[in-house]
Amino acid sequence: MVNCCGLLTARKEPVPLKSIEVELQVRDHVATVVSTLNYENKEDKPVEAVFVFPLPGDAAVCHFSAKVGQTHIVAEVKEKQQAREEYDDALSSGQQAFLLEESDQSPDIFSLSVGSLPPGESASIRLEYVTELAVQADDGLRFCLPAVLNPRYQPQGSKDVSVQVTSVPASLVPYSLSFSARVSSPRPVSKVESSCSLEPLQHLSTDQTQAMVKLAAGHKFDRDVELLIYYKDAHQPTAVVEAGQASAKPGTLMGDPVVMVSLYPEFPQSVMSSLASCGEFVFLLDRSGSMDCSINNSKRQETRISNAKDTLLLLLKSLPMGCYFNIYSFGSRFEHIFPKSVKYNEKNMKKALKKVEEMQADLGGTEILEPLEHIYKQPCIPKQPRQLFVFTDGEVGNTKEVIDLVKKNAGSHRCFSFGIGEGASSALINGLAKEGGGHAQFITGTDRMQPKVMQSLRFALQPAVEDISVTWDLPKGVSATVLSPPITAIFQGQRSLIYAQLTGQCLEAAEGCVMVKYSLAGHPSQNQLHFHLKPAEDTGLTIHRLAARTLIRCLELEDRSDRGQQDEGVKKKVVELSVQSGVSSSFTAFIAVNKDSGESIQGPLERRNIPTPRFYGQTLSCSPKRKLGAGCKKRFLGSASAPMMLLSLSVDKAVAPQQPLREPLLQLVSLQKASGSWMLEAPLASALGKTSDEVEKLKPALVNKEVWATILALIWLHGFKMDVKEEWELLAMKAASWLRAQNGPCVTECVEAGNALLGCSVQKDALGL
Repeated sequence: MVNCCGLLTARKEPVPLKSIEVELQVRDHVATVVSTLNYENKEDKPVEAVFVFPLPGDAAVCHFSAKVGQTHIVAEVKEKQQAREEYDDALSSGQQAFLLEESDQSPDIFSLSVGSLPPGESASIRLEYVTELAVQADDGLRFCLPAVLNPRYQPQGSKDVSVQVTSVPASLVPYSLSFSARVSSPRPVSKVESSCSLEPLQHLSTDQTQAMVKLAAGHKFDRDVELLIYYKDAHQPTAVVEAGQASAKPGTLMGDPVVMVSLYPEFPQSVMSSLASCGEFVFLLDRSGSMDCSINNSKRQETRISNAKDTLLLLLKSLPMGCYFNIYSFGSRFEHIFPKSVKYNEKNMKKALKKVEEMQADLGGTEILEPLEHIYKQPCIPKQPRQLFVFTDGEVGNTKEVIDLVKKNAGSHRCFSFGIGEGASSALINGLAKEGGGHAQFITGTDRMQPKVMQSLRFALQPAVEDISVTWDLPKGVSATVLSPPITAIFQGQRSLIYAQLTGQCLEAAEGCVMVKYSLAGHPSQNQLHFHLKPAEDTGLTIHRLAARTLIRCLELEDRSDRGQQDEGVKKKVVELSVQSGVSSSFTAFIAVNKDSGESIQGPLERRNIPTPRFYGQTLSCSPKRKLGAGCKKRFLGSASAPMMLLSLSVDKAVAPQQPLREPLLQLVSLQKASGSWMLEAPLASALGKTSDEVEKLKPALVNKEVWATILALIWLHGFKMDVKEEWELLAMKAASWLRAQNGPCVTECVEAGNALLGCSVQKDALGL
């Protein structure tokens, strides 16, 4: 039984996890993370400590060891059921044992069991994983150390129970975190930013290619630790060859060299300046109870749902004339504004915005599968490529099932996903975008959602890249076996990663070439990269492990899509690869047994569930009881009762809250018509900070009122909101296009009069006129 808040037992006995130490090593865009968890049993009886915690969904866990007293035990990777049985047998015989396993339902959740820790004994657990860092809109590399694990909502009727999350309010987390990061790159490290307080950045070399940063003292592990790393000179294409493991058999993944290729395609400016004017845009908005929480834990004013609604306003105003759209929202059930996607025009846009304004986080749980199935059942509109935008805080328990559905329908759409707030599942958000050929974004801390979403809209309006192929030019006798899934999407300035196993005699002085060919807006294009076959130094087996992780994830996906046909065959491949590479999978687990602990540990074993931070609204203070799934023994207990917790967020809904005044930018944007123009009305004058008389008085006599209003709006945007240009750039392009189509007189005179009225000095060319 899990007690109400999960921090203490019923007898007020302390949780044995005392501290977490994390060392991060970043080399260019690859991160190695070493976490040390320190336990101490201060009770008078032996305990089993169980800690369920999040990791990045694409991490390759590659090392797990324990130190008890002077004894150091290194865990082995074994088939999961075998590992569980060894763990239970060890505990039954009074031995110390340690078990680390990935959730069956979501690859970003792990459970660590520390068994038979004697009274007064301490144990230190060392966990290591490697991961790639995602490129952000501003060219920063994002690393996130997840701290917050919100209980994942389990859909009604689900047979599987995923993970028992013993969580407490973030301010009551009973263990501390120390964190340091060392960054190295061929290019200078210009800065490191974080959602948490950092000590000043220390450069460790005169050329500034190495640097170190630490969390400021006193940090409480009550939120995700996010680092944004910036290098001078934006990212360049690279290829790194890593030598195989000397002890591994040649011809195997670990025995042969592996190359990691990073490409950053640059598209012609002529193509990028002509954004698509068609498409079917489907927006899917999470309206579960947890969306009523604030995005960060420093203020309550800005909730996830209100931020998402403001973002939908910008999206709808930025859509091109001639496209189609619809808006779905979901919780325990789902709703849609239109029975099917409708043409984008003034009438339909106004109806949609009215419905969006009324939306609240009042639909209960987080059942995303059903609305996705409904969307995919709708026939695609000819010559209108479907683009799906998903906004969610990602607290679902059936992650793999959702991702499988998106992959199954990948040929008919692109999926762009947005994880909102602390604790959003990286496995879900990244998985949706990866399998849907789109792009993933995370909004946490003080992030503004709008610029990230508008970047994704620009990607969606970018011409689709088709006919992608990868070819290799290697020395005679050397061949490349690609381990990554086929590239299905390429976006301007975004990294495309390829892992390949090199077989044959690689001469260190030799050179190879990889070429990616594709069709962009009907024009054949290509990017190529020449690289040396000489292995890089000091990479250890990092690239091999990332390649193994990539191949394991592909095989697991294949296993789920072919379930019942070649289930055991694929599982066998995954287990063999996982054991060979030492990288965890959904079919394996790390197991360590201390067989040298001398006398068996006496006394009944007490179970202690160690809490992870929970970030919810202030009205929620308890976790409900949960039941064990059949055949699960003590592991991965379900969070199927999550709807009970979400209900406690729906407080006093009968009293409609007063709508806060919109910030000036959103106020102005809300007045724009679907065509891109503005009307000369009192609300526009107010948004510009002027009276109606002032605006009317300076209008050139021969100029249409709508043209004058639209020019004023554009001047205001360029004059006062250039710091957030990425948020309004698309709707401004639409406005400029509308103005050019009017071919009205006195445009230069209008711009001069508008500058005089608003106190700006914006040039006509800057407005696109």
